[in-house]
Amino acid sequence: MKVLLKGENIKLGSIKDEDFTYINSWYDDSDFLRYYDMVPSIPKGEKEVQEVFEEFKGTQERMIFAIRDVSSNEIIGVIGFDDIIWTNRVATLFIGIGNIKYRNKGLGKEAIRLLIDFGFSELNLHRIQLNVLAYNISAIKLYESVGFRREGEYREFILRDYKRYSMYLYGLLKDEWVERSKV
Repeated sequence: MKVLLKGENIKLGSIKDEDFTYINSWYDDSDFLRYYDMVPSIPKGEKEVQEVFEEFKGTQERMIFAIRDVSSNEIIGVIGFDDIIWTNRVATLFIGIGNIKYRNKGLGKEAIRLLIDFGFSELNLHRIQLNVLAYNISAIKLYESVGFRREGEYREFILRDYKRYSMYLYGLLKDEWVERSKV
């Protein structure tokens, strides 16, 4: 039996109190927030960050994991499912690599693969979807590389630097993931 939520370079686990030192710094980084969040990139204080993460406790509609470096156990980002609709077996995936030194190294891709596999094989989801802003080209390439298909567009959804950008809806079905995993 394979080990769930652990890859070659990263593992997914719970968020611990000591992780908030790092997480707070990410939420104070407006550049990070411009790619991670769909609202204006206003840095958040410690109390606001705690409130955001408190929303994940005690609910069946959301789950969040720390993305950790396997060798150091350092938190490098967060990943999870939001807006889980159990009757339809649908969830919305989100990810953010907050630690800049771990970006563009394939670790986000590894984390996404682990979470997708968990979602389909353990949670029995039928569909995993996500939203991405049109200017986040590297994320779009990443999502497409693991099998997500662009299914829709919210035109001129967000304002950044006096310019309007669309938001894309991507989806991946369980059957598509299983077929890709055979290769």
